[in-house]
Amino acid sequence: MDLDKPPARPPAQPPSEGCLVVAIRLPVRIVALVLVLPVRMAWDALVVAGRFLRDTVLRPVGRALLWLGRVLFVLPLVGLWRYVVVPAGRALRLLGKVLVVIPLVACHRHVLTPVGHAVAWLVRAVGAVLALLYARVLTPVGTGLGAALVRLARYLVAVPARAVYTWVLMPVGRAITWCARGVLWVLSALVSGLGRVLYRTARILLVLPAVALWSRVLAPVGRLLAVVVREVGDALGHAWRIAGHVSLVVGRFLATLFRWIFVEPVRRLYRTVLTPVGHVVRDTVLRPAADAVRAAGRVAGQALTAARQSVRQARADVRRMLFGEAPEREGAARGEPSARGTRTLGSSTTALTKD
Repeated sequence: MDLDKPPARPPAQPPSEGCLVVAIRLPVRIVALVLVLPVRMAWDALVVAGRFLRDTVLRPVGRALLWLGRVLFVLPLVGLWRYVVVPAGRALRLLGKVLVVIPLVACHRHVLTPVGHAVAWLVRAVGAVLALLYARVLTPVGTGLGAALVRLARYLVAVPARAVYTWVLMPVGRAITWCARGVLWVLSALVSGLGRVLYRTARILLVLPAVALWSRVLAPVGRLLAVVVREVGDALGHAWRIAGHVSLVVGRFLATLFRWIFVEPVRRLYRTVLTPVGHVVRDTVLRPAADAVRAAGRVAGQALTAARQSVRQARADVRRMLFGEAPEREGAARGEPSARGTRTLGSSTTALTKD
């Protein structure tokens, strides 16, 4: 089975590159890296700043503007459309239907339709009269005049024109055609000879030097420029990728440095100093102050209640001094309705059982 297998092909070797390509590649890549690295780092810094600005400023401002626009424009417009424009449109539609559509329909039905039927009947009658006049009068007269005019035109125009065409125009045209063919042959011969001369002259003076210039000068220079441009493009791409990795490493280093220099001390200060101080302030100042405020509120409420009761008692004393004691009713004293307003088995307020 192994003998039947075809021999393995050797791996394809990359095409060998000339010494010119190798000599151009290394300095071009070094120069491209030196030039591209600051640009890539500045670009990455701008991207990070833009993302931070988008997340912290632009999105909240955009949401606020969206809410403000909705409150100031969308909701008023929706309310205007729903509660003003739509009812006004319905009223205008009803008004137009009552004032325009119904009168127009009635005018069309009771005025225009009978008038149109009358006009149509009149047009049909006039058309019948005209058709009868055309068939009985104009057609025979036109047929006779047409036949006379055809015969007259045949003998006065067609026969003389045919004779002139046969005996005069055809021989003259043939002679002119033969002369024109001769002139065209002479002109074509002259143009052909002149074209050959100009072609050979242009080939010797323009084409051969241009071909030599292209093959000996422009093609080699173009190949060299193509190699340089390709290597510069590859070097710029390679330098951009390397600069990206370098920028990523530098960014991570700066982020770590910022975290250890600023974030970690602030976090430790908040955890070890501010949090205990806050707890102490809360337990020693804020809570007693809150309890004192609540106690003062309760005392003030009790004082207001006592003052309100005192005012009510003073008003009752003044009323008693001015108007005397108010007679208390017996039912009211017991908290029961009076006998006049009660309903018992012996009395009724209905019209059927009333005494």
